[in-house]
Amino acid sequence: MQKKVEPIETVRRWAEFVKLSHTVFALPFALGSMVVASAEHRGWPGARIFFLIVAAMFCARTCAMAFNRIVDRRFDAANPRTATRHLPTGAISLTSAWTLCVLSGAGLVGVSYFINWICFVLSPITILVVCFYSLTKRFTDFTHVYLGIALSLAPIGAWLAVRGTIGLQPVLLGLAVVCWLIGFDIIYALQDYEFDRSHGLHSLVVRWGVVNSLGVAFFAHLAMWILLTVFGLLSGFRVTYFVGLILILGSLVLEHWLARRRGLKWIQVAFFRLNAFISVVFLVSTIVAVVFPGFRFKR
Repeated sequence: MQKKVEPIETVRRWAEFVKLSHTVFALPFALGSMVVASAEHRGWPGARIFFLIVAAMFCARTCAMAFNRIVDRRFDAANPRTATRHLPTGAISLTSAWTLCVLSGAGLVGVSYFINWICFVLSPITILVVCFYSLTKRFTDFTHVYLGIALSLAPIGAWLAVRGTIGLQPVLLGLAVVCWLIGFDIIYALQDYEFDRSHGLHSLVVRWGVVNSLGVAFFAHLAMWILLTVFGLLSGFRVTYFVGLILILGSLVLEHWLARRRGLKWIQVAFFRLNAFISVVFLVSTIVAVVFPGFRFKR
Protein backbone atom coordinates (compact mmCIF):
# COMPACT_ATOMS: atom_id res chain seq x y z
CA MET A 1 0.00 0.00 0.00
CA GLN A 2 1.43 3.36 -1.04
CA LYS A 3 2.09 5.90 1.66
CA LYS A 4 -0.09 9.00 1.25
CA VAL A 5 1.92 12.18 0.78
CA GLU A 6 0.53 15.03 2.86
CA PRO A 7 0.13 18.40 1.08
CA ILE A 8 2.09 20.15 3.81
CA GLU A 9 4.96 17.72 3.36
CA THR A 10 4.93 18.33 -0.39
CA VAL A 11 5.06 22.10 0.07
CA ARG A 12 7.87 21.73 2.62
CA ARG A 13 9.89 19.52 0.26
CA TRP A 14 9.61 21.96 -2.65
CA ALA A 15 10.40 24.90 -0.38
CA GLU A 16 13.56 23.13 0.75
CA PHE A 17 14.43 22.23 -2.85
CA VAL A 18 14.61 25.90 -3.88
CA LYS A 19 15.85 27.06 -0.44
CA LEU A 20 12.86 29.35 0.02
CA SER A 21 14.23 30.48 3.38
CA HIS A 22 17.19 32.08 1.56
CA THR A 23 14.78 34.57 -0.02
CA VAL A 24 15.55 36.66 3.07
CA PHE A 25 18.89 37.57 1.45
CA ALA A 26 17.86 39.39 -1.74
CA LEU A 27 14.20 40.31 -1.11
CA PRO A 28 14.90 42.94 1.60
CA PHE A 29 17.27 44.77 -0.74
CA ALA A 30 14.63 44.71 -3.48
CA LEU A 31 12.01 46.04 -1.07
CA GLY A 32 14.45 48.64 0.27
CA SER A 33 15.03 49.86 -3.27
CA MET A 34 11.27 49.91 -3.84
CA VAL A 35 10.74 52.00 -0.70
CA VAL A 36 13.34 54.60 -1.70
CA ALA A 37 12.02 54.74 -5.27
CA SER A 38 8.58 55.44 -3.78
CA ALA A 39 9.87 57.92 -1.19
CA GLU A 40 7.55 60.71 -2.37
CA HIS A 41 4.64 58.42 -1.41
CA ARG A 42 6.13 57.53 1.98
CA GLY A 43 7.72 54.41 0.54
CA TRP A 44 4.54 52.72 -0.68
CA PRO A 45 4.17 52.26 -4.45
CA GLY A 46 0.72 50.73 -4.11
CA ALA A 47 -0.43 47.17 -3.47
CA ARG A 48 -0.35 46.21 -7.14
CA ILE A 49 3.32 47.06 -7.73
CA PHE A 50 4.33 45.68 -4.33
CA PHE A 51 2.84 42.25 -4.98
CA LEU A 52 4.14 42.20 -8.55
CA ILE A 53 7.68 42.91 -7.29
CA VAL A 54 7.41 40.12 -4.71
CA ALA A 55 6.00 37.74 -7.34
CA ALA A 56 8.79 38.61 -9.78
CA MET A 57 11.41 38.02 -7.09
CA PHE A 58 9.84 34.67 -6.21
CA CYS A 59 9.71 33.53 -9.85
CA ALA A 60 13.26 34.66 -10.68
CA ARG A 61 14.76 33.05 -7.61
CA THR A 62 12.80 29.80 -8.02
CA CYS A 63 13.90 29.52 -11.65
CA ALA A 64 17.55 30.15 -10.73
CA MET A 65 17.59 27.70 -7.81
CA ALA A 66 15.83 24.94 -9.74
CA PHE A 67 18.31 25.37 -12.61
CA ASN A 68 21.20 25.30 -10.13
CA ARG A 69 20.02 22.04 -8.59
CA ILE A 70 19.49 20.50 -12.04
CA VAL A 71 22.89 21.31 -13.55
CA ASP A 72 24.78 20.55 -10.33
CA ARG A 73 23.01 17.29 -9.50
CA ARG A 74 26.00 15.07 -10.32
CA PHE A 75 28.38 17.18 -8.24
CA ASP A 76 25.82 17.27 -5.44
CA ALA A 77 25.58 13.47 -5.49
CA ALA A 78 29.37 13.14 -5.21
CA ASN A 79 29.78 15.72 -2.44
CA PRO A 80 29.11 14.33 1.06
CA ARG A 81 27.77 17.73 2.18
CA THR A 82 25.11 17.84 -0.56
CA ALA A 83 24.49 14.14 -1.28
CA THR A 84 21.16 14.22 0.57
CA ARG A 85 19.67 16.93 -1.63
CA HIS A 86 16.43 16.17 -3.44
CA LEU A 87 17.64 15.27 -6.94
CA PRO A 88 20.52 12.98 -5.88
CA THR A 89 18.20 11.07 -3.50
CA GLY A 90 15.25 10.97 -5.89
CA ALA A 91 12.96 12.90 -3.53
CA ILE A 92 12.17 15.13 -6.52
CA SER A 93 12.35 13.90 -10.10
CA LEU A 94 14.42 15.60 -12.78
CA THR A 95 11.29 16.11 -14.90
CA SER A 96 9.54 17.85 -12.01
CA ALA A 97 12.56 20.06 -11.41
CA TRP A 98 12.71 21.09 -15.07
CA THR A 99 8.96 21.78 -15.04
CA LEU A 100 9.35 24.07 -12.03
CA CYS A 101 12.31 25.83 -13.65
CA VAL A 102 10.47 26.50 -16.92
CA LEU A 103 7.21 27.51 -15.29
CA SER A 104 8.87 29.92 -12.87
CA GLY A 105 10.86 31.46 -15.73
CA ALA A 106 7.66 31.91 -17.71
CA GLY A 107 6.05 33.31 -14.55
CA LEU A 108 8.74 36.00 -14.34
CA VAL A 109 8.09 37.07 -17.93
CA GLY A 110 4.34 37.11 -17.32
CA VAL A 111 4.59 39.09 -14.09
CA SER A 112 6.99 41.56 -15.72
CA TYR A 113 4.45 42.20 -18.48
CA PHE A 114 2.05 43.56 -15.86
CA ILE A 115 4.71 45.75 -14.24
CA ASN A 116 5.89 47.90 -17.15
CA TRP A 117 7.38 47.62 -20.63
CA ILE A 118 11.06 47.92 -19.62
CA CYS A 119 10.76 45.15 -17.02
CA PHE A 120 9.00 42.95 -19.57
CA VAL A 121 11.70 43.50 -22.20
CA LEU A 122 14.49 42.82 -19.70
CA SER A 123 12.88 39.74 -18.10
CA PRO A 124 14.40 37.16 -20.52
CA ILE A 125 17.83 38.72 -19.95
CA THR A 126 17.23 38.47 -16.21
CA ILE A 127 16.52 34.75 -16.55
CA LEU A 128 19.74 34.22 -18.49
CA VAL A 129 21.80 36.14 -15.92
CA VAL A 130 20.40 34.45 -12.81
CA CYS A 131 20.73 30.97 -14.34
CA PHE A 132 24.15 31.51 -15.90
CA TYR A 133 25.77 31.74 -12.45
CA SER A 134 25.24 28.00 -11.92
CA LEU A 135 27.57 27.22 -14.83
CA THR A 136 30.42 29.55 -13.89
CA LYS A 137 32.13 27.28 -11.38
CA ARG A 138 33.08 25.08 -14.32
CA PHE A 139 35.28 27.66 -16.06
CA THR A 140 36.06 30.71 -13.88
CA ASP A 141 37.43 31.39 -10.41
CA PHE A 142 35.23 34.48 -10.17
CA THR A 143 31.97 32.59 -9.79
CA HIS A 144 31.20 34.66 -6.66
CA VAL A 145 31.16 37.84 -8.77
CA TYR A 146 28.58 36.33 -11.14
CA LEU A 147 26.38 35.36 -8.20
CA GLY A 148 26.64 38.92 -6.91
CA ILE A 149 25.62 40.31 -10.30
CA ALA A 150 22.64 37.93 -10.39
CA LEU A 151 21.36 39.09 -7.00
CA SER A 152 22.11 42.75 -7.72
CA LEU A 153 19.28 42.63 -10.27
CA ALA A 154 16.83 42.52 -7.34
CA PRO A 155 17.22 46.15 -6.16
CA ILE A 156 17.74 47.43 -9.70
CA GLY A 157 14.66 45.60 -10.96
CA ALA A 158 12.53 46.85 -8.06
CA TRP A 159 13.56 50.43 -8.82
CA LEU A 160 12.67 49.96 -12.49
CA ALA A 161 9.32 48.48 -11.47
CA VAL A 162 8.44 51.64 -9.53
CA ARG A 163 9.94 54.37 -11.70
CA GLY A 164 10.53 52.79 -15.10
CA THR A 165 13.96 54.43 -15.29
CA ILE A 166 17.34 53.79 -13.64
CA GLY A 167 19.25 56.12 -11.33
CA LEU A 168 22.42 56.34 -9.26
CA GLN A 169 20.83 55.05 -6.05
CA PRO A 170 19.80 51.60 -7.36
CA VAL A 171 23.18 51.25 -9.08
CA LEU A 172 24.97 51.90 -5.78
CA LEU A 173 22.67 49.48 -4.01
CA GLY A 174 23.26 46.89 -6.72
CA LEU A 175 27.03 47.26 -6.37
CA ALA A 176 26.68 46.90 -2.60
CA VAL A 177 24.82 43.62 -3.13
CA VAL A 178 27.56 42.41 -5.51
CA CYS A 179 30.25 43.08 -2.88
CA TRP A 180 28.11 41.53 -0.14
CA LEU A 181 27.58 38.35 -2.17
CA ILE A 182 31.27 38.08 -3.08
CA GLY A 183 32.14 38.21 0.60
CA PHE A 184 29.70 35.72 2.00
CA ASP A 185 29.80 33.32 -0.96
CA ILE A 186 33.57 33.02 -0.49
CA ILE A 187 32.94 32.16 3.15
CA TYR A 188 30.31 29.61 2.12
CA ALA A 189 32.71 28.08 -0.42
CA LEU A 190 35.15 27.21 2.37
CA GLN A 191 33.01 24.17 3.10
CA ASP A 192 33.72 22.68 -0.33
CA TYR A 193 37.37 23.68 -0.66
CA GLU A 194 38.75 20.14 -0.83
CA PHE A 195 35.89 18.78 -2.93
CA ASP A 196 36.03 21.60 -5.48
CA ARG A 197 39.80 21.33 -5.80
CA SER A 198 39.70 17.57 -6.37
CA HIS A 199 36.85 17.77 -8.90
CA GLY A 200 38.17 20.63 -11.01
CA LEU A 201 35.57 23.16 -9.87
CA HIS A 202 36.55 26.82 -9.68
CA SER A 203 36.33 29.43 -6.94
CA LEU A 204 38.54 32.09 -5.41
CA VAL A 205 39.03 29.75 -2.45
CA VAL A 206 40.50 27.11 -4.77
CA ARG A 207 42.57 29.69 -6.66
CA TRP A 208 44.04 31.67 -3.75
CA GLY A 209 43.64 29.37 -0.76
CA VAL A 210 41.64 29.84 2.42
CA VAL A 211 43.60 32.66 4.06
CA ASN A 212 43.94 34.85 0.97
CA SER A 213 40.32 34.35 -0.12
CA LEU A 214 39.10 35.33 3.33
CA GLY A 215 41.09 38.54 2.92
CA VAL A 216 39.27 39.19 -0.37
CA ALA A 217 35.95 38.51 1.35
CA PHE A 218 36.78 41.01 4.09
CA PHE A 219 37.60 43.80 1.64
CA ALA A 220 34.48 42.98 -0.40
CA HIS A 221 32.37 43.41 2.72
CA LEU A 222 34.16 46.63 3.59
CA ALA A 223 33.34 47.95 0.09
CA MET A 224 29.73 46.87 0.58
CA TRP A 225 29.48 48.86 3.82
CA ILE A 226 30.99 51.96 2.20
CA LEU A 227 28.55 51.71 -0.71
CA LEU A 228 25.61 51.43 1.69
CA THR A 229 26.90 54.51 3.49
CA VAL A 230 27.07 56.49 0.24
CA PHE A 231 23.61 55.21 -0.69
CA GLY A 232 22.25 56.50 2.62
CA LEU A 233 23.89 59.89 2.25
CA LEU A 234 22.63 60.24 -1.31
CA SER A 235 19.13 59.35 -0.15
CA GLY A 236 19.27 61.97 2.62
CA PHE A 237 19.07 59.41 5.43
CA ARG A 238 20.34 59.90 8.97
CA VAL A 239 19.86 58.62 12.55
CA THR A 240 18.08 55.23 12.23
CA TYR A 241 19.67 54.32 8.93
CA PHE A 242 23.18 54.87 10.24
CA VAL A 243 22.34 53.05 13.47
CA GLY A 244 21.40 50.18 11.16
CA LEU A 245 24.74 50.54 9.37
CA ILE A 246 26.55 50.20 12.70
CA LEU A 247 24.64 46.95 13.35
CA ILE A 248 25.51 45.76 9.84
CA LEU A 249 29.20 46.55 10.37
CA GLY A 250 29.20 44.64 13.66
CA SER A 251 27.55 41.66 11.96
CA LEU A 252 30.12 41.66 9.16
CA VAL A 253 32.99 41.72 11.65
CA LEU A 254 31.40 38.86 13.61
CA GLU A 255 30.85 36.91 10.40
CA HIS A 256 34.54 37.05 9.53
CA TRP A 257 35.58 36.20 13.07
CA LEU A 258 33.39 33.08 12.94
CA ALA A 259 34.48 32.16 9.40
CA ARG A 260 38.13 32.03 10.40
CA ARG A 261 37.31 29.19 12.77
CA ARG A 262 36.58 27.17 9.60
CA GLY A 263 34.20 24.83 11.40
CA LEU A 264 31.13 23.80 9.37
CA LYS A 265 28.78 24.85 12.15
CA TRP A 266 30.27 28.33 12.39
CA ILE A 267 30.28 28.82 8.64
CA GLN A 268 26.58 28.00 8.50
CA VAL A 269 25.92 30.56 11.25
CA ALA A 270 28.02 33.16 9.45
CA PHE A 271 26.35 32.41 6.13
CA PHE A 272 22.68 32.28 7.01
CA ARG A 273 21.83 33.92 10.31
CA LEU A 274 24.16 36.89 10.15
CA ASN A 275 23.50 37.68 6.49
CA ALA A 276 19.76 37.33 6.99
CA PHE A 277 20.10 39.75 9.90
CA ILE A 278 22.09 42.18 7.73
CA SER A 279 19.47 42.27 4.97
CA VAL A 280 16.57 42.67 7.42
CA VAL A 281 18.36 45.46 9.31
CA PHE A 282 18.98 47.26 6.01
CA LEU A 283 15.29 47.01 5.08
CA VAL A 284 13.97 48.13 8.47
CA SER A 285 16.36 51.08 8.76
CA THR A 286 15.54 52.15 5.18
CA ILE A 287 11.79 51.96 5.78
CA VAL A 288 12.03 54.02 8.97
CA ALA A 289 14.22 56.62 7.23
CA VAL A 290 11.69 57.00 4.40
CA VAL A 291 8.43 56.74 6.35
CA PHE A 292 9.52 59.25 8.99
CA PRO A 293 10.89 62.26 7.09
CA GLY A 294 11.98 63.85 10.37
CA PHE A 295 14.76 61.28 10.48
CA ARG A 296 16.14 62.45 7.13
CA PHE A 297 18.43 65.26 6.10
CA LYS A 298 16.61 68.07 4.35
CA ARG A 299 17.43 68.35 0.65
